[in-house]
Amino acid sequence: MGRTRTITNKAAQIIVIASIHQPSTSTFNLFDKLCLLALGETCYFGPTAAAAPYFAALGYNLPVSVNPAEFYLELINTDLAQPDDATSARVNHITHAWSSSALVLELKKSIHDSLDGHTDDVTELGSSDRPGSLAAAWVLMRRLFIKARRDVVAYGMRLVMYLGLAILMGTVFLRLGSGQEYIQPFISAIFFGSAFMSFMSVAYVPAFLEDLHAFHKERANGLVGPTAFVVSNTLVGLPFLLGIASTFTLVAYFLIGFRENATAFFVFLAWLFLDLVAAEAMVVLISVIFPTFVIALAVTAFANGLWMCVSGFLVPTSILNPFWKYVFHYIDYQAYVFQGMMVNEFHARSYNCQSLPDGSFQCMYPPDPQNPGTVAGDSVLKYWKINTSPSNQWPWVGYVLAIIVGFRLLAWLLLWSGKR
Repeated sequence: MGRTRTITNKAAQIIVIASIHQPSTSTFNLFDKLCLLALGETCYFGPTAAAAPYFAALGYNLPVSVNPAEFYLELINTDLAQPDDATSARVNHITHAWSSSALVLELKKSIHDSLDGHTDDVTELGSSDRPGSLAAAWVLMRRLFIKARRDVVAYGMRLVMYLGLAILMGTVFLRLGSGQEYIQPFISAIFFGSAFMSFMSVAYVPAFLEDLHAFHKERANGLVGPTAFVVSNTLVGLPFLLGIASTFTLVAYFLIGFRENATAFFVFLAWLFLDLVAAEAMVVLISVIFPTFVIALAVTAFANGLWMCVSGFLVPTSILNPFWKYVFHYIDYQAYVFQGMMVNEFHARSYNCQSLPDGSFQCMYPPDPQNPGTVAGDSVLKYWKINTSPSNQWPWVGYVLAIIVGFRLLAWLLLWSGKR
């Protein structure tokens, strides 16, 4: 009651619209105006005090000592109504009576006057042109952006998780050097960083399922379609994912000791950003197919484990089982991210071989003929069957983008078909 009075006091300065279910009589009487809806049709809209006389004129008298809110709710409630029963007939009578009542004409005139002539036509109260996909997408983007900014689980908690991962990796793989003994730790850091960043996308499942549930309700009311929902969901996530990728890269990149080069830094960041965008697109698709929290969480975790196994790190592609290689490896976005990060790190670097007492060198990879006692980074890439040319990264970028678009299109098709 105290909160209601606080809102009432605020209403002296601003307009307050409240959806309320069965309030007490004292709370109900605090509202200036009342809007009653049934089956999407208006039953009454006007001063709260005038509702009782209006319904009495229709033959529905408010009994003495009865809560008006309960009376009106029972009058127009169709939850258990059948198409041809007395309840449906009563609601039809009320909605038709309202559409032709003098109050509607007064309301239209009031709306027209308040618009000061800036409208050419005031149509039937409650009717309006439905927004197009672009307009709906823009409205959804604004709403989802505000929600994502406030939602601790959607991105705030993930940012903390990724920051913790960056500190963990940066201190475990702390300042790796230029000796050949650091080659494998560098490779492990590249794989672990990209793969685990992708794996932690499971934290987005509950937030997306919440948005999906709201979408289904709004779609049932004809307010929004799958195109607007998928487009807005895709675009809203991009700045947050870029912020997460940037935070991780700023902390982990220099602690680990990756190439101290501006171009290399931003290429690393770009690959990590694409990795997160693809992971989130996969979460969206899985959650659309399995809109149950536990199932979506389990399937997402399984999918990430699959991508890790066939990415080419745990088992090199040269010896990977043909089934897993040709069915899954080439559609594994983590594989292209891993290869791109490997080229970015190793193409322009060399590593010192182990010096032996007799003055010779023992090298883990084929030594560089032009620089005895060193291993060229390209030798490491050739061993891992990775194309050593940085220009080859552009097709990989294209493949990852195609996978992202594919995930989003599949989610859109499922939503459009109405089956999910």
